[in-house]
Order: sequence, then structure tokens, then C-alpha cells
Amino acid sequence: MVGITPAVKQSIVTLDLEGVLVPEIWIAVAEKTGIAELRLTTRDEPDYDLLMTNRIKILHQHNLKLTDIQEVIGTLQPLAGAREFLAELRAITQVIILSDTFEEFAQPFMRQLDWPTIFCNRLVIEQGRIVNYKLRQSDQKRKAVAGLRELNYLVIAAGDSFNDTTMLAEAHHGFLFHAPEGIKKQFPQFPALEEYGELLARIKNLL
Repeated sequence: MVGITPAVKQSIVTLDLEGVLVPEIWIAVAEKTGIAELRLTTRDEPDYDLLMTNRIKILHQHNLKLTDIQEVIGTLQPLAGAREFLAELRAITQVIILSDTFEEFAQPFMRQLDWPTIFCNRLVIEQGRIVNYKLRQSDQKRKAVAGLRELNYLVIAAGDSFNDTTMLAEAHHGFLFHAPEGIKKQFPQFPALEEYGELLARIKNLL
């Protein structure tokens, strides 16, 4: 019987969305509406349930609907260099965006980024208002990476927030990208990068 030569491990890169490829949506909404409390993101608050519960409460207090947020999103563009970085990365390996954002928010950005694959969540909308949200599962970024590892992929991950750190830890190689100083100091085990060219070069060296 002829032996089977083990294949070179295939690779996948998993990326966070907001702060890594596109602007922080809630910060943009805060700037548009003048509601300072909406500036808090997963860079500031590690408890995502608490963060989203407070956001929905604030939206109700100020009578803001889904369309109000979508109008703000419609004015935003990917971060400078993000589209070119993602295109070059997708030419050399597979890429999945793992985000805690929602389908109702992400679609305009996916169009501008040439429709990469994204795993995210959904909002619960009633009469145009955001009344709740549905996570596909808790800690979905880490679990997605764990599943990809079980499929024998080499996984390289990059993110900028508290909710990315379990994904970075689960990956074979994890990088902080555009992360605030507090997160860099709290998680020094992850190399901290600032430029797309540097991140792309690191990834290429690992493939």
C-alpha cells in the first residue's frame, strides 16, 4: 500500500473588523449624535453583554432607531489602506472576519471591502428600534478559531480589543493591531503592530 505524504498545513487568517479594517461604528454614532456614552467600545469594556445592554438603553432614551445608525455607517469608509491590505492578504491565504458587530451594520463595509467572509451577529428589531441582539454563541471568536484548528488549519489572528484576546490566544499566532496602550500593556504576550505592511509581512513569514 502506497503511503500518504502529509500535506502542508493550510492557513487561514482571522481578523477583527472595527478598529482593524473599518472605523469604530459606535464612536462615529457618538460623534454624530453628541452622545458621549456611546463612545465606549470593546476597547474600554470587556463585558460585551453589559456594553450592548447599555447601548440599547441609551438608544431608547434618545429615541434613536436602526436607520439612524445605518445612516451614520453609510458615511463611513474602511480605514486608509485596509482594502488594499485585505486584497493582498486574500491573494495568498484564506481570510475570515470574526466580529461582534451585526449583519445590519456590517453590510456596507463588506461591499466596500469586496465581500470578504464575515462571522457576526444579528439585532432584534421591532418597529425600527433595536430592542435586543442575538449572539450566535458566546465567545464566538475563540470558538471559531478552535474549530478551524480542529480542521487542521494554521490560524493567524489579529485584533485590537478585549473581545479579541481569546481569539489571539487560541490561534497559532496572534497579533494586536491598532490596539490602545492599555490593552498592549495588559496583554504583552501578543506582538503589537500599527501598520498594514508590517502585519502583512509578519503573516507572510508565518505561511
